[in-house]
Amino acid sequence: MDLSFSLIIPVYNRPEEIRELLESLLDQNYKKPYEVVIVEDGSQTRAEKVADSFKDKLNISYYFKENSGPGDSRNFGMRKAEGNYFIILDSDCLLPPSYLESVSKALQDHYVECFGGPDTAHPSFTATQKAINYAMTAFITTGGIRGNTKAANKFQPRSFNMGISKKAFEKTGGFGKIHPGEDPDLSIRLWGLGYSTQLIPEAFVYHKRRVDFNKFYIQVKKFGMVRPILNSWHPQTARLTYWFPFFFCVGLIVAMVLALAHINGFLYLYLLYFIIVLIDSWLKNKALGIALLSLVAVVIQFGGYGLGFFKSTFLLTFSKKKPQELFPSLFFK
Repeated sequence: MDLSFSLIIPVYNRPEEIRELLESLLDQNYKKPYEVVIVEDGSQTRAEKVADSFKDKLNISYYFKENSGPGDSRNFGMRKAEGNYFIILDSDCLLPPSYLESVSKALQDHYVECFGGPDTAHPSFTATQKAINYAMTAFITTGGIRGNTKAANKFQPRSFNMGISKKAFEKTGGFGKIHPGEDPDLSIRLWGLGYSTQLIPEAFVYHKRRVDFNKFYIQVKKFGMVRPILNSWHPQTARLTYWFPFFFCVGLIVAMVLALAHINGFLYLYLLYFIIVLIDSWLKNKALGIALLSLVAVVIQFGGYGLGFFKSTFLLTFSKKKPQELFPSLFFK
């Protein structure tokens, strides 16, 4: 199939991140023409001058629109794009030189209407960013759902690194108004229409993520709040494993209370788990400081997600209000 790529990049008040992303595109091994579409989502600090500075090096288009959220901005960009296959990226990503080449080869070998790729930390990232990256991607913290080849047939691509054909976009209408959660919602709707999704392990990006633990907590709490909403929309995708972060946190509290009564067995199990996390992160990141920060990141991830998941499940179960009324901050109008 003759693929024509359009890279869709929404941006909100992050002109310097866009600069770094565009600079990484200049080093791509992929030599065929492709298009870059930047959609400014109502930013106060615009990236137009940054985009203009690359126009003699890249086939780049820049659009400014009123703020309506990342999902709607991606849809806007795809409607403006000229290619037949859209690659959606977050503005806080960097691409390795092999990225587009890997995507092209994988789709030529096994074409699917939608793909996703994993993310990792660049050597230049801060220790906190690397710790958060570990918490979000390690198999012993998330089960590898963001990049596990065993889950490739039902992989839910994430919109920081995701591709979708023009045909599939037009068929589904693209992303919905919920955020976060717009990407798994789209994947599930694609499956319902008979389309397949695929993980391309080689098509990884360097994802900066949140720069401090407070922002990370807010982010993962929203992830937890969104999942019960998606389960209510798509009951066939509900899994008991989504409760794991909540039960993990409750279990940790119970273990600490029991330890006060000199019943230490459960607390030892948690200590063993944290030791495994520490060693695993240390081996992967080659730095004890990052490994120690990874423990903090894992606790924040489980605590934030678990609290958000329980709160959302409780309110959706016992309230007669719609999700949009219960959680207006999770929806764009």
